[in-house]
Amino acid sequence: MSSDRNEDSLLVLGRRPVREALERTPDRIEKVLLQRQGGGELTEIRRIAAQAGVQVQFVPVGRLRQLARGISHQGAAAIMAPVAYVALDDLLASVAPTLEEVKQRKPRLLVLDGMQDPFNFGAVLRSAAASGVLGIIVPRSGMAPLNAAAMKASAGAAGRVPIARTASVVDAIHQLKERGYWVAGADVGGDVSVWAMTWDCPMAVVIGNEAKGIRPAVLATCDYRVRIPMTGPVESLNASVAAGILLFAAARTDPSSLGV
Repeated sequence: MSSDRNEDSLLVLGRRPVREALERTPDRIEKVLLQRQGGGELTEIRRIAAQAGVQVQFVPVGRLRQLARGISHQGAAAIMAPVAYVALDDLLASVAPTLEEVKQRKPRLLVLDGMQDPFNFGAVLRSAAASGVLGIIVPRSGMAPLNAAAMKASAGAAGRVPIARTASVVDAIHQLKERGYWVAGADVGGDVSVWAMTWDCPMAVVIGNEAKGIRPAVLATCDYRVRIPMTGPVESLNASVAAGILLFAAARTDPSSLGV
Protein backbone atom coordinates (compact mmCIF):
# COMPACT_ATOMS: atom_id res chain seq x y z
CA MET A 1 0.00 0.00 0.00
CA SER A 2 1.23 3.49 -0.77
CA SER A 3 -0.15 7.01 -0.67
CA ASP A 4 -0.19 9.14 -3.79
CA ARG A 5 2.16 12.13 -3.82
CA ASN A 6 -0.63 14.63 -3.25
CA GLU A 7 -1.50 12.80 -0.02
CA ASP A 8 -5.14 12.83 -1.10
CA SER A 9 -5.69 9.12 -0.59
CA LEU A 10 -4.23 5.77 0.24
CA LEU A 11 -3.80 3.48 -2.74
CA VAL A 12 -3.56 -0.21 -3.41
CA LEU A 13 -2.11 -0.84 -6.86
CA GLY A 14 -2.11 -3.97 -8.99
CA ARG A 15 -4.65 -6.67 -9.78
CA ARG A 16 -3.76 -9.15 -7.06
CA PRO A 17 -3.37 -6.54 -4.26
CA VAL A 18 -6.69 -4.92 -5.21
CA ARG A 19 -8.43 -8.28 -5.26
CA GLU A 20 -6.97 -9.23 -1.88
CA ALA A 21 -8.06 -5.88 -0.41
CA LEU A 22 -11.60 -6.48 -1.67
CA GLU A 23 -11.65 -9.93 -0.11
CA ARG A 24 -10.04 -8.99 3.22
CA THR A 25 -10.97 -5.38 4.01
CA PRO A 26 -13.82 -4.23 1.74
CA ASP A 27 -15.11 -1.82 4.40
CA ARG A 28 -11.97 0.28 4.05
CA ILE A 29 -12.26 0.69 0.27
CA GLU A 30 -13.76 3.95 -0.97
CA LYS A 31 -13.82 2.84 -4.59
CA VAL A 32 -11.99 0.73 -7.16
CA LEU A 33 -10.54 2.25 -10.31
CA LEU A 34 -10.25 -0.06 -13.32
CA GLN A 35 -8.75 0.53 -16.72
CA ARG A 36 -11.30 1.01 -19.46
CA GLN A 37 -11.81 -1.86 -21.88
CA GLY A 38 -10.08 -4.28 -19.56
CA GLY A 39 -11.17 -7.91 -19.42
CA GLY A 40 -10.11 -11.16 -17.81
CA GLU A 41 -8.96 -10.61 -14.24
CA LEU A 42 -10.26 -7.01 -14.27
CA THR A 43 -13.76 -8.35 -14.96
CA GLU A 44 -13.40 -10.65 -11.96
CA ILE A 45 -12.27 -7.73 -9.79
CA ARG A 46 -15.34 -5.81 -10.90
CA ARG A 47 -17.54 -8.76 -9.92
CA ILE A 48 -15.96 -9.08 -6.47
CA ALA A 49 -16.28 -5.32 -5.92
CA ALA A 50 -19.96 -5.38 -6.87
CA GLN A 51 -20.56 -8.30 -4.54
CA ALA A 52 -18.91 -6.36 -1.71
CA GLY A 53 -20.92 -3.21 -2.48
CA VAL A 54 -17.81 -1.24 -3.44
CA GLN A 55 -18.11 1.47 -6.10
CA VAL A 56 -16.23 0.79 -9.35
CA GLN A 57 -15.10 3.56 -11.69
CA PHE A 58 -13.64 2.95 -15.15
CA VAL A 59 -10.86 5.39 -16.00
CA PRO A 60 -8.34 5.98 -18.82
CA VAL A 61 -5.04 4.21 -18.34
CA GLY A 62 -3.40 7.62 -18.12
CA ARG A 63 -5.31 8.33 -14.90
CA LEU A 64 -4.00 5.12 -13.34
CA ARG A 65 -0.51 5.92 -14.54
CA GLN A 66 -0.76 9.37 -12.94
CA LEU A 67 -1.85 7.88 -9.62
CA ALA A 68 0.74 5.10 -9.66
CA ARG A 69 3.67 7.44 -10.30
CA GLY A 70 5.92 4.77 -11.73
CA ILE A 71 4.55 1.81 -9.77
CA SER A 72 3.04 -1.03 -11.81
CA HIS A 73 -0.76 -0.76 -11.62
CA GLN A 74 -1.84 -3.53 -14.08
CA GLY A 75 -5.03 -1.60 -14.81
CA ALA A 76 -6.37 -1.68 -11.24
CA ALA A 77 -6.25 0.53 -8.16
CA ALA A 78 -8.22 0.77 -4.94
CA ILE A 79 -8.63 3.97 -2.96
CA MET A 80 -8.59 3.13 0.74
CA ALA A 81 -9.93 5.02 3.74
CA PRO A 82 -7.39 5.62 6.54
CA VAL A 83 -9.86 4.16 9.05
CA ALA A 84 -12.27 1.28 8.63
CA TYR A 85 -15.99 1.78 8.18
CA VAL A 86 -18.37 -0.37 10.21
CA ALA A 87 -21.56 -2.17 9.25
CA LEU A 88 -24.72 -0.16 9.94
CA ASP A 89 -26.26 -2.90 12.07
CA ASP A 90 -23.08 -3.12 14.15
CA LEU A 91 -22.99 0.65 14.65
CA LEU A 92 -26.61 0.82 15.81
CA ALA A 93 -26.19 -2.19 18.08
CA SER A 94 -23.12 -0.66 19.70
CA VAL A 95 -24.92 2.65 20.36
CA ALA A 96 -28.12 1.16 21.79
CA PRO A 97 -29.01 -2.44 20.93
CA THR A 98 -32.70 -2.39 21.93
CA LEU A 99 -35.65 -0.06 21.50
CA GLU A 100 -35.84 0.42 25.27
CA GLU A 101 -32.18 1.43 25.46
CA VAL A 102 -32.65 3.86 22.57
CA LYS A 103 -35.50 5.50 24.49
CA GLN A 104 -33.49 5.66 27.71
CA ARG A 105 -30.14 6.80 26.32
CA LYS A 106 -31.53 9.19 23.69
CA PRO A 107 -28.47 8.83 21.42
CA ARG A 108 -27.61 11.36 18.75
CA LEU A 109 -26.52 10.19 15.31
CA LEU A 110 -25.52 12.05 12.16
CA VAL A 111 -26.49 11.17 8.58
CA LEU A 112 -24.63 12.78 5.67
CA ASP A 113 -26.42 12.76 2.32
CA GLY A 114 -23.88 13.25 -0.44
CA MET A 115 -21.36 15.71 0.99
CA GLN A 116 -18.74 16.28 -1.73
CA ASP A 117 -15.87 18.20 -0.19
CA PRO A 118 -13.41 16.14 1.91
CA PHE A 119 -12.56 19.24 3.96
CA ASN A 120 -16.24 19.73 4.81
CA PHE A 121 -16.47 16.02 5.64
CA GLY A 122 -13.54 16.32 8.01
CA ALA A 123 -14.90 19.47 9.63
CA VAL A 124 -18.23 17.75 10.22
CA LEU A 125 -16.48 14.76 11.78
CA ARG A 126 -14.76 17.17 14.17
CA SER A 127 -18.05 18.81 15.17
CA ALA A 128 -19.70 15.41 15.54
CA ALA A 129 -17.02 14.14 17.91
CA ALA A 130 -17.03 17.38 19.91
CA SER A 131 -20.83 17.45 20.31
CA GLY A 132 -21.28 13.89 21.51
CA VAL A 133 -22.54 12.22 18.33
CA LEU A 134 -22.24 8.45 18.76
CA GLY A 135 -22.34 7.34 15.13
CA ILE A 136 -22.29 8.66 11.56
CA ILE A 137 -23.98 7.19 8.49
CA VAL A 138 -22.88 8.02 4.94
CA PRO A 139 -23.86 6.73 1.48
CA ARG A 140 -21.56 4.33 -0.33
CA SER A 141 -21.61 6.40 -3.51
CA GLY A 142 -21.76 10.14 -4.15
CA MET A 143 -19.93 10.91 -0.91
CA ALA A 144 -16.60 12.63 -0.30
CA PRO A 145 -13.86 10.11 0.50
CA LEU A 146 -12.47 9.75 3.97
CA ASN A 147 -9.02 10.62 2.67
CA ALA A 148 -6.00 12.48 4.00
CA ALA A 149 -7.66 15.86 3.40
CA ALA A 150 -10.71 14.84 5.43
CA MET A 151 -8.52 13.37 8.14
CA LYS A 152 -6.54 16.59 8.40
CA ALA A 153 -9.68 18.75 8.55
CA SER A 154 -11.08 16.52 11.29
CA ALA A 155 -8.03 17.29 13.48
CA GLY A 156 -7.83 13.68 14.60
CA ALA A 157 -11.56 13.23 15.22
CA ALA A 158 -12.15 10.89 12.27
CA GLY A 159 -11.30 7.79 14.25
CA ARG A 160 -13.29 8.74 17.35
CA VAL A 161 -16.82 8.29 16.02
CA PRO A 162 -17.76 5.08 14.15
CA ILE A 163 -18.84 5.63 10.55
CA ALA A 164 -21.13 3.26 8.68
CA ARG A 165 -21.83 3.22 4.96
CA THR A 166 -25.16 2.38 3.40
CA ALA A 167 -26.29 1.65 -0.15
CA SER A 168 -29.47 3.66 0.51
CA VAL A 169 -29.78 6.62 2.86
CA VAL A 170 -33.58 6.33 2.65
CA ASP A 171 -33.46 2.69 3.79
CA ALA A 172 -31.06 3.62 6.58
CA ILE A 173 -33.43 6.31 7.83
CA HIS A 174 -36.33 3.85 7.83
CA GLN A 175 -34.15 1.51 9.87
CA LEU A 176 -33.41 4.30 12.33
CA LYS A 177 -37.11 5.01 12.74
CA GLU A 178 -37.83 1.35 13.39
CA ARG A 179 -35.25 1.49 16.17
CA GLY A 180 -36.93 4.46 17.84
CA TYR A 181 -35.04 7.45 16.43
CA TRP A 182 -36.57 10.70 15.24
CA VAL A 183 -34.98 12.20 12.14
CA ALA A 184 -34.34 15.91 11.55
CA GLY A 185 -33.11 17.15 8.19
CA ALA A 186 -31.35 20.49 7.73
CA ASP A 187 -33.35 22.50 5.19
CA VAL A 188 -33.27 26.24 4.42
CA GLY A 189 -37.02 26.08 3.80
CA GLY A 190 -37.71 24.04 6.91
CA ASP A 191 -40.88 24.52 8.95
CA VAL A 192 -39.22 24.49 12.39
CA SER A 193 -36.38 26.65 13.68
CA VAL A 194 -33.30 25.01 15.12
CA TRP A 195 -33.98 26.99 18.32
CA ALA A 196 -37.61 25.83 18.58
CA MET A 197 -36.85 22.22 17.73
CA THR A 198 -37.43 19.59 20.41
CA TRP A 199 -34.10 17.79 20.57
CA ASP A 200 -34.70 15.85 23.79
CA CYS A 201 -35.25 12.46 22.15
CA PRO A 202 -33.30 9.81 20.25
CA MET A 203 -32.26 11.86 17.23
CA ALA A 204 -30.57 11.50 13.86
CA VAL A 205 -29.57 14.77 12.19
CA VAL A 206 -29.34 14.74 8.38
CA ILE A 207 -27.03 17.12 6.49
CA GLY A 208 -27.12 17.26 2.71
CA ASN A 209 -24.95 18.15 -0.25
CA GLU A 210 -23.11 21.49 -0.13
CA ALA A 211 -24.86 22.86 -3.23
CA LYS A 212 -28.18 21.01 -3.42
CA GLY A 213 -28.91 20.14 0.17
CA ILE A 214 -30.70 16.94 1.12
CA ARG A 215 -32.10 14.99 -1.81
CA PRO A 216 -35.93 15.19 -2.05
CA ALA A 217 -36.44 11.46 -1.48
CA VAL A 218 -34.29 11.60 1.65
CA LEU A 219 -35.90 14.81 2.92
CA ALA A 220 -39.32 13.24 2.51
CA THR A 221 -38.37 10.54 5.02
CA CYS A 222 -37.35 13.06 7.71
CA ASP A 223 -39.74 13.69 10.59
CA TYR A 224 -38.65 17.34 10.82
CA ARG A 225 -37.25 19.87 8.37
CA VAL A 226 -35.10 22.20 10.46
CA ARG A 227 -33.96 25.64 9.35
CA ILE A 228 -31.30 27.95 10.80
CA PRO A 229 -32.77 31.49 10.98
CA MET A 230 -30.52 34.07 9.33
CA THR A 231 -30.61 37.81 8.78
CA GLY A 232 -29.00 39.94 6.10
CA PRO A 233 -28.11 38.94 2.55
CA VAL A 234 -26.84 35.44 3.41
CA GLU A 235 -29.25 32.76 2.19
CA SER A 236 -27.46 29.63 3.38
CA LEU A 237 -24.48 28.42 5.39
CA ASN A 238 -21.61 26.12 4.57
CA ALA A 239 -22.72 22.53 5.16
CA SER A 240 -20.14 21.91 7.86
CA VAL A 241 -21.11 25.14 9.66
CA ALA A 242 -24.79 24.19 9.52
CA ALA A 243 -23.94 20.74 10.86
CA GLY A 244 -22.05 22.25 13.78
CA ILE A 245 -24.95 24.53 14.72
CA LEU A 246 -27.54 21.75 14.62
CA LEU A 247 -25.37 19.24 16.47
CA PHE A 248 -24.54 21.60 19.32
CA ALA A 249 -28.15 22.76 19.53
CA ALA A 250 -29.15 19.12 19.94
CA ALA A 251 -26.39 18.57 22.50
CA ARG A 252 -27.82 21.27 24.80
CA THR A 253 -30.47 18.78 25.92
CA ASP A 254 -27.69 16.56 27.30
CA PRO A 255 -25.01 18.82 28.82
CA SER A 256 -23.15 15.79 30.18
CA SER A 257 -22.22 14.86 26.59
CA LEU A 258 -20.33 18.14 26.42
CA GLY A 259 -18.55 17.57 29.69
CA VAL A 260 -20.75 20.07 31.54
